[in-house]
Amino acid sequence: MREFLVMLYVDIPTATDLAALSSRRDDIGVSIYLPTTPVTREGGADRIALKNLAREALRQLQAVDADKRRVAALAEHLDDLVDDDGFWRHQAHSLAVLATPDNVRTFRLPNALESMVEVSDRFFLKPLLRSVTFANSGHVLALSEGAVRLIEISANLPATAVKVEGLPRDAASAVGQSTINDRSPSGRLQGAEGQKVRLRQFARQVDAALHARLAGSDLPLVLAALPPIAAIYRSVNSYPHLAAAGIDTSPDALSDADLAARARSVLDGLYRDEVTAFGRLFAQRENQGRATTDVAQAARAATFGAVEALMVDIDQVIPGTVADSDGAVTFASAPGARSYGVVDEIAARALRSGARVLAVRQPDIPGGKALAAVLRYPV
Repeated sequence: MREFLVMLYVDIPTATDLAALSSRRDDIGVSIYLPTTPVTREGGADRIALKNLAREALRQLQAVDADKRRVAALAEHLDDLVDDDGFWRHQAHSLAVLATPDNVRTFRLPNALESMVEVSDRFFLKPLLRSVTFANSGHVLALSEGAVRLIEISANLPATAVKVEGLPRDAASAVGQSTINDRSPSGRLQGAEGQKVRLRQFARQVDAALHARLAGSDLPLVLAALPPIAAIYRSVNSYPHLAAAGIDTSPDALSDADLAARARSVLDGLYRDEVTAFGRLFAQRENQGRATTDVAQAARAATFGAVEALMVDIDQVIPGTVADSDGAVTFASAPGARSYGVVDEIAARALRSGARVLAVRQPDIPGGKALAAVLRYPV
């Protein structure tokens, strides 16, 4: 059987994107999520799925007598997207469509999401949170005396070598020598001690090049290296998100794909560690009256900027509204254009106040609830 390499095209939102989108208010806001396929010849069903979800959004708007001209403008945007052949040629595993009568934003995501449509005056962003919550993506620094490379990894995407300006080729060339195993007669150090000095010089050059390339990123960096260079690099590293666990083997004989596979187990460990750490913090703060799994209390806390960290269930939707003034929750019996996801709104308010928001599966949440909030102070 012939195998095909399928390329995924992704547009993962940044934390800044999410904060801006969470602040937006329109007379009509439609959020559509659907699974897609990166195989272009099989994408026809995805277009049909989007068309059906768009039809449901229009039905909800008609049910509340929304402005017909605005609804028509929205429908035109969605129809244009369905008919855009170029757009559908480049997809990933899920698609997020955030639409108003004035514009449409799309995000192609590497993780598989369930189909859903939400209609309100704001966007439903909780499914997008999953793509930025945990380190399903990051970088591997493959480092040895004879070679150095940076590899980009992400969930469900092939590993990719990244070109880094100023990255030295190897240790010897970094220090302007043919070998680092000895020093010139005028040097103070020779032998093993001299080798360590030059490896440290090499490591500093690597760190400086990565500093420029990774500036502003919060993705984990996984180090693949043997001693002593692993310890030497860690001693000069300036990137704040270097993972404590690494790949403790020589990377020279490993392909980019091999290194990415090993790095993903490190990223999984970071996920487990963060969930565990949240659980411990929640238990500690709960004893102090500064943690809750109650949706109404969490809504008040988020409104007043009292949420320090928040876990939300990525799948569950609780329809209703949250008052802007005091965070009072009014629950709705069913989704509709006059309500929105209450937990999603709590997450948005927490994000805007600088809280750490984690979108997880329900079993990871303390008590198995829709959310769990750690508070800066009692509310």
